[in-house]
Amino acid sequence: MSLKIFDAYRPQQAVDHFVRWAKQTNDTLMKKQYYPDVPKSELFTQGFIAKKSGHSRGSTVDLTIINSTTGSELDMGSPYDFFGKKSHHFSKNIKKNQQENRLYLRRIMLANDFKPYENEWWHFTLKKEPFPTTYFNFPIQ
Repeated sequence: MSLKIFDAYRPQQAVDHFVRWAKQTNDTLMKKQYYPDVPKSELFTQGFIAKKSGHSRGSTVDLTIINSTTGSELDMGSPYDFFGKKSHHFSKNIKKNQQENRLYLRRIMLANDFKPYENEWWHFTLKKEPFPTTYFNFPIQ
């Protein structure tokens, strides 16, 4: 097994762009894929989008577990970046093996000093952030 990182450091300007997108409630092109059961106007209040992100502090990572031989991701019951209750760590709307996979990832991350974000099974932040109040904005390539 190995880890697959979806997202780590994200400059504040990227977060700002995401916030602008979320405020454009008439732009629902990706609704079916990423937030079919949540009104776009509620993405902030339900905790799926924030104006400030641990990603911009360099302390948050979005990840999953993969089979290192095949490269296939373990089945977590919902895709990465799916905004809905099905993505909560302890969702009751997933199969037993999917719940076990989520708990496996959670145990690994907790054992390595990361804390989970309960709304998203893939989202973890360092417990002892080196820059807890700094939001970096330098671009990377």
